Amino acid sequence: MIDQLKEHLETVREFQADTPEAIEAFRIKYLGKKGLLTAFFAELKNVPASEKREFGQTVNQLKNAAAEKVDALREALEAGKQAETRYGDLTRPGKPLEVGSRHPISQVKYRIIDIFSQIGFTVSEGPEIEDDWHNFTALNLPEYHPARDMQDTFFIQTDPDILLRTHTSSVQVRYMENNKPPIRTISPGRVYRNEAISARSHCFFHQVEGLYIDKGVSFADLKQTLRYFTTALFGKSKIRLRPSYFPFTEPSAEVDVYWGLETETDYRMTKGTGWLEIMGCGMVDPNVLENCGIDSKTYSGFAFGMGIDRIALLLHQIPDIRLLSENDVRFLRQFRSLR
Repeated sequence: MIDQLKEHLETVREFQADTPEAIEAFRIKYLGKKGLLTAFFAELKNVPASEKREFGQTVNQLKNAAAEKVDALREALEAGKQAETRYGDLTRPGKPLEVGSRHPISQVKYRIIDIFSQIGFTVSEGPEIEDDWHNFTALNLPEYHPARDMQDTFFIQTDPDILLRTHTSSVQVRYMENNKPPIRTISPGRVYRNEAISARSHCFFHQVEGLYIDKGVSFADLKQTLRYFTTALFGKSKIRLRPSYFPFTEPSAEVDVYWGLETETDYRMTKGTGWLEIMGCGMVDPNVLENCGIDSKTYSGFAFGMGIDRIALLLHQIPDIRLLSENDVRFLRQFRSLR
C-alpha cells in the first residue's frame, strides 16, 4: 500500500496542465470528497499497527503535494492570462519596428558642426527674438542705414526695438561681448525674414555663421578654411571668391564652389556655368569689433554665413524648399536610412 502511495506522489509532482478543466479534474481526483486521498485515509484503520505511522505520513505528503500542485498550476494559468491581456498573444509574430529618420536640415546642420569642430570651432547659440542693437546696430547697420532694406524684418508690434532675428550674426555679437579673443565659433539657428514664400525662398530658414577673431588673421586664412569646408562637405576643393558687399565685413565676398557639368542636373543647378554660390564671407569690419569691445588695432578676424536649407536642397536634390517645413511623412521617410 505504501508503495502505491509513493507512485501517486511521484505522479502528482510530475503532473502538468494548461487548462482550468484539466486542473479541476486533477483536484477532484485527489482532493475531492470521493477522491483517492479520502479512500487512503479511510484505509488507515486497516493498515497493520507497525506501518500506520509511515502510511499516515505518506498520505499527508500526498495531500500536501496535490494541494500545492493545484495552487501552482492555477497561479501559472492566471499569470499567463494577465500577460495575454496586457501584451496580447505572445506566440504571434512580432510587428516590425518603424525606424525613425533625422530631418534633412538636421543632417546638414550636424554635418557642418562636425566639420568645423575638427578645426577648433565651438557652437554658440542665442535668442530668436532679438533687439535692434544685436541684430543691426552693432553689426555696422545704424538706424536708417540703407542696407537694412536688404532684410525685410518681422518687428514685434508692442516694441519697435524688438524683432525676430534676420541672421545668426546677432549670436556672434553676443559671443564677442562675453568672450575675449581668440574666438572661434559657429552659430547655427533659425532666422526670419518677411519674404514671399515660393519654391526657392521662405519666411523662415536656417543659417550657420562662423566667426574667427585673433591676432594676425588674414583673408588667406579665410580662404583656406572655406576650401577645407567645401572639400569636406561637397568633395569639391575648387572655389572662387567674388567681390560683394556686407555691412559687417570689409572686404566682403560671395563664395562659389565648382560643382561641375557632368549631368543634366548640374547644368540646371549651375545655369550652365559649373559654379554654384554657397555662402557669403569677409573680414570682420573694425567697427563691429569696436562695438563688441574688441580692440580692432590688435585683433582681426573673418566671418562667413551659409543657408542650411539651400545646402540641404542641393545635397538631396530637393526641388522645393517648402517641403522642408511641411512635415509630410512621405517626404521625411525618404531620409530614414540616413544618419
